[in-house]
Formats: sequence, structure tokens, C-alpha cells
Amino acid sequence: MASDQDSASDKNPLNRRLIYGRRQGHRLHKKQARLVADLLPMLSPDLTARHAPQDWFSETYKAYALEIGFGGGEHLAARAKLDSDCGFIGSEPFLNGVAKLLTVISDENRQNICIYQDDARDVLDALPDNSLAAVYLLYPDPWPKTRHHKRRFVSDDNLTAIHRVLRPEGRFLLASDIAAYIDWSLIHIKRHGGFLWSACQADDWRMPPADWPGTRYEAKALAAGRRPTYLQYVKSA
Repeated sequence: MASDQDSASDKNPLNRRLIYGRRQGHRLHKKQARLVADLLPMLSPDLTARHAPQDWFSETYKAYALEIGFGGGEHLAARAKLDSDCGFIGSEPFLNGVAKLLTVISDENRQNICIYQDDARDVLDALPDNSLAAVYLLYPDPWPKTRHHKRRFVSDDNLTAIHRVLRPEGRFLLASDIAAYIDWSLIHIKRHGGFLWSACQADDWRMPPADWPGTRYEAKALAAGRRPTYLQYVKSA
């Protein structure tokens, strides 16, 4: 477990541990570069003060959800299309993934998505208590080397932040194809004590939820013979 000194250090945005990898891959196409320059600022939440999530959208929705590290945005875009009454907040430091999601938003005129192109912990810090219906953490970087385990997103501090922003009985869904990361997550989430695991039988974690749209990374994992695990939790008191 992290020491009190380490925990206090991590809460300082200028001295936080790095929990994500590279910021950009190949050069953006002209359309992508234009969307990053013109559309992204319009969809970016204002994190200068603690805001209700509805302040980040042009209209008010019945519920709000956050996806932490959305990759190429496949799950987030599909989820937003399935549930037009929910406002979806996506955080992703990787610029190329952000550009892909911006293309979908532009081409399909999506209104219920906002994007923060940086560390999801900033979004969690800016959200008020009990403000989200769901938080998704899908295929996070497993940081497999022992010396890098402290960079894993599932940690005591981050679980406390997720618990704080979820409304009563809000959902926390974690998916990974790395068994060691699932074991790590099960231990940390149980130790936190603020989440109830909703699984009743093996298929509840072996099979995706009924409304699951999937992700590009998930498809690669399945093609490589790696079976994902789906952990669904509900916020408890």
C-alpha cells in the first residue's frame, strides 16, 4: 500500500505518478487535425472549478457517465448512441484516439459527448459528489513490470475518487484481458469496501453485459486468444 507521503504526493497534479503511455502516434490526417483544433475545444470540460457534469454539455441529460481512457472511442461512441438520454464524458491522453472519436462525433453529429484530452484524475477531482450514474475503465494499461505497478489506475486513491463521484447504486465496470490485472483489481476493490460485486455466477464475469458494444482492443485480445474478464460493481454506502 502507498504511504501517506506517497498518497499526498499523488494528489498534487504537478507531482503525480504517470499512469498513461505515449501522447501521440502517427501524424494526424488533415481532417483529424482540423477537428482537434476546432471541435475539441468546444467539447472540452472546464475543470477550473468543481462543476456539475451538466455544465459541460449544451443540454441537460437524465444521467451522466465517465469512460476513463477511451482508446479509439469505439465503446464510448456506441454507448452514447445507444443511450441518447445520458451525457458521456471521455478522458484519453492519446491524441490519435481522441481524433478518431472526434471524427465520429463530427460525422454523426453527436451532442452527448464531451472529451478531456488528459489525465482522468483531473475529471474525477472536478466532479461533485454523487454526480455520475456509471464509470467505465476498459482495458487499462496493465503496467506489467513490478516496479510499474504503482502506475496502475486501480489504486486506493482512484477507487475512493470513483466512489465519491458515483451516485448511490451507480455502476463501476472494469474490463481487462490480463489475469494479473484482474487479480490486482479484485484485491484493491474488495479492500476499499465501497463497491458490491454484482456477479452471481461465472458467466457474469466471463461474458460481457447484454448491451456491450465492445472495443477495438477487445477484438484484438479475442483474436489473440485472450479471454476478457468483466467486473461489474455497484456503489454501496
